[in-house]
This record gives sequence, structure tokens and C-alpha cells, in this order.
Amino acid sequence: KPKLIIWGAGGHAKVVADIVRLQNQYEIVGFLDDTNPDRWNRPFCNGKILGGQNELAAAKAAGVSHIVIAIGDCAARMKLAKIAVSGGFELANAIHPQTIIASDVSIGCGSVVVAGAIINPAATVGKHAIINTSATIDHDCIIEDGVHISPGANLGGGVHVQSGAWIAIGAKILPGIIIGKGSIIGAGSVVTKNIPDNVIAYGVPARIVRSVV
Repeated sequence: KPKLIIWGAGGHAKVVADIVRLQNQYEIVGFLDDTNPDRWNRPFCNGKILGGQNELAAAKAAGVSHIVIAIGDCAARMKLAKIAVSGGFELANAIHPQTIIASDVSIGCGSVVVAGAIINPAATVGKHAIINTSATIDHDCIIEDGVHISPGANLGGGVHVQSGAWIAIGAKILPGIIIGKGSIIGAGSVVTKNIPDNVIAYGVPARIVRSVV
């Protein structure tokens, strides 16, 4: 099996590791954690934290060919994906076997689709996206690169979520709505109007609260 590293060592990385093992397509050789050097070389999730970004060259030399970026923050995930690709790694998808994905759905490299997620016909999911636990993406939706659709969020038909946007837990997006680049929709919100780029919006109905800092 191709060798794979999971870049991240938090809760989301545990979910991703479980999916990769269920897929049974890759051998997980370890995890990377850039924020906690005290965890390096310690056990984690039936594996080991190898180190941080400093371990990429050695991993490549040892025959590791694939990486999954297992970090929830959208901007950080896209940044690390670029570093991985520049280092010669391929970005693997992690798609849980207990999802429902229509046959014509396209999913870009490096994306994660978690258990219970539903993606309906004519939808597209870009690179480095997360479709989290029991999220639903209805027909003809466009999910751009680096988007995170959090657990239990529901998108109606024809919703367009632009790059790097984050839809928080349990939010509901009405059909045909556009969510701008880098914007954050708060947990439990109901979005009834288009949301511009780089803002935080929440409430029922969702209203813009402030810009993303």
C-alpha cells in the first residue's frame, strides 16, 4: 500500500485516521504536529507523532507518497496543502464508507468526507474541503477549495460556498445562496440572503456581525 502521513494530531486527525484505516488503501506511517513539539515521538491514535514540518523531507526520502491535511482551520489547511504539494507529495482523499455520494459528484484531492454525510447529484466539492459528520449537500451545490461544512450543517440545492468559507455546526443555508470567500457562518444559523467575502454572520435569520480579522 502507498505510505501516507496525516498532517495534524488533534481530534479531527483521529477522525481522518479512522477513515483512512477503513478505506484500507494506504499505510499510515505517522502524524505531524507543528504546534506541540513536546508530543514528538510519542504515541497517538494507534500510531506516532513523527515531528512537525521538519520531518517532510525525511518522510519523502523514506517512501511516503501521500498526505492528508487533518486540520479544521480552513486557511491553515490550504497553506499546509501547498507546502505538501511543493514537497512532492500527493494529497489523498479520506471518504468514509458510510456516506451517500451521488455517482456524478466530483471531489477534489485532499478532501475529507466524514460518516453520515450526504452529497446529492450534480454537486461539486473542491480540493482540501471537509464535509463533516452528517452534513448534507443538496443537488447542484458548489463547494470550493478549502471549505469546511461542519457536522449537521444542511445546504439546500444550488448553494455556492466560495473558497475558504466555514459553515459551523448545524447551520442551514437556503437554496441558491452564495457564501463569500473566507466567511464564517455561526452555529445554528439560518442563512436566507447572500453573504459577502470575509465576514462573520450568525443568527436566525443570519446577519453580518463583523469582518473576519
